Formats: sequence, structure tokens, C-alpha cells
Amino acid sequence: MVNIEKLREEAISSIESCETISDLSKLRISLLGKKGSIQGLMVQMKNLSNEEKPKFGQVVNSLKQEISNLIDEKNSLLQEKELLEKLEEEKIDITLPGYSYNLGTTHPLMMIKEEIEDLFIGLGYQIVEGPEVELDFYNFERANIPAGHPARDMQDTFYIDVETLLRTHTTAIQMRVLEKEANNLPIKVICPGKVYRRDDDDATHSHQFMQAEGLLVGENITLSDLKGTLDIMAKAMFGKTRNIRIRPSYFQFTEPSIEVDVSCHMCDGVGCPVCKGTGYIEILGAGMVHPNVLEMANIDSKKYTGFAFGVGIERIAMLRYGIDDIRNFYVNDVRFLNMFNKGE
Repeated sequence: MVNIEKLREEAISSIESCETISDLSKLRISLLGKKGSIQGLMVQMKNLSNEEKPKFGQVVNSLKQEISNLIDEKNSLLQEKELLEKLEEEKIDITLPGYSYNLGTTHPLMMIKEEIEDLFIGLGYQIVEGPEVELDFYNFERANIPAGHPARDMQDTFYIDVETLLRTHTTAIQMRVLEKEANNLPIKVICPGKVYRRDDDDATHSHQFMQAEGLLVGENITLSDLKGTLDIMAKAMFGKTRNIRIRPSYFQFTEPSIEVDVSCHMCDGVGCPVCKGTGYIEILGAGMVHPNVLEMANIDSKKYTGFAFGVGIERIAMLRYGIDDIRNFYVNDVRFLNMFNKGE
């Protein structure tokens, strides 16, 4: 019994002196574990008489329960202490001034692209994208530009191999749509994306630029439908007072083909240096989808007609914002980009 009391006092002292949960855990094992000192007392029972064994067992179990409770209480205190120390280390001084972050803005080309998409979604069109690394088959063949056609020289191309290239126009997306949706007419899509041509970069040319092309195919689609659609787009992009005029042109995948001009936003059609005295500025090419293009997609050109148009997104942005060098869009000059921060 003397040994039990001595062990009790030592255990209590050790518990009180523990400073960490880890040390307390080790102490619990040394006292209460299977090979611990308190459990070791039970070995002495074999030396006791039958009358002494019950009382001895009762005392040992009482000690075990007492030590276990003291360890649990100490563990709770140490957990609370560690939490308070952690809170003290990680506390935030809310009186300190906050950090100032430089917020970005939507790129002007993306602003124009999204504006065009929103306009045509409102007119019932779907947005369709396609691969920038394209097959010659969709970029040229299906667009009525066979091998050896002079029009290929007009679009000096980045070829990857004989059959693969960087697309020169988003017309390639339209060709894929015609093939895929030939049995699901009418088709109404707008196809935005990057295109690539081997141009020397200067103020008005870039080897990479963006286009947005529109395509509508169905029954009884006429040139007047195209004109009305382009008039809506011109007014949305350049102002409600803008007018358009159309001129005959030539594109391989449309027949007839037209060039579209919009009345100058600087002089309102009177004539100025911006429009070179003509009162109008060229903005895009368009036309009725060539019957050959429809037939190659297994669409009956005698029953169905359609129109297509393509506009350069940089072209619209330069006219809208008075930008005189296309390279400004691609040099990532923060001063230039901040001019389009809608938040300021």
C-alpha cells in the first residue's frame, strides 16, 4: 500500500509538470499502458492472500481511474493552451490598412468579340468554335478553293504538313458546321476565333488576328435578309445613326459576293480624312453561300440557300476606339489596356 501511495504522488506530480500534449501522451502510456507502472502493480497480487486480493485490486483500480481522470483534465487544459497560443500567433490586426491590388480589365478584342456574340445570340444564333490547327480539306477544299486555285495565293498560309495548316479564316468552322448539321436545317451560327496568315506585321497587318463569321442556311434566304442582318450589326457596333452600303465583290465561297461599308462615324457620311473623303469605311465581306459549298456538304442547293459574312474583330475595334496600330492589341502594354477599364 505504501508503494501504491508513492506511485500515486509521483504520477500526479508528473501530470502537473507536463507542458505539451505529446509529453502527456507518453506519460499516459508509461502509467496506464499494458506495460505501465500502474498495470504492473497487478503482478503483485500473486503474493497476496485470498483475503487481501479484493481490497488490493479495488485500490489499484481506484488509482487507475483517478490517474486517467487527471490525465484527461490535463489534456483539455493543454489543448486550450495550444489553441490560445495559435490564435495569438495568427491573429489579424484589423486596424492595419489593407493591401491595394491592381485589377485587370477585359481586353478590347474580347470586348468586341463578346459584344458580337451577345448581339447574334439575341438574334437566335449559336456560338460555334473550331480547331485553330485545321485540315486543308475544311480550310480550302470545302470552301470551294481547290488545290491550285489562285485564291490560295491571297491567303499565304502557315502549313504544318501537306494536309494540315493554321487556319486562314474561320470559314473552316462553317464548313464543319455545314457537314455536321446538313440534316438539321436551318443553320444559324456565329463563328469567332483566331486566324493566321503569313503577313509582315505593320500598323494594319498581323500574322495573327481575329475574325467572327456568321452563317445562316435555310429555305428562302435572300440577299435582302443578309443586308438587314448587316444593317443591324452596323448600328449595334457603330451607332444607331450609321448606314451601310454594299458593293459587288468576289469570294470563292459566296455567289454573289459583296463588300460592306459603314457610314463614317467621324463625319457622319460627309467626308473626312478618316474615310478618305468618301463618307464610308469598309468593314466586312459577305455574300450568298455558293451552291458548290452547299452541295459538297450534301445540302440541296436548289431547295436551300444561305448567306455568310466575315468581319475582322481588330478592324471593328480600331474603328470604334480610334486605334491606328493593330500591334497595340498584342504587346500587352498595361497603359494601353487600362484605357479600356470599365471600372474607371
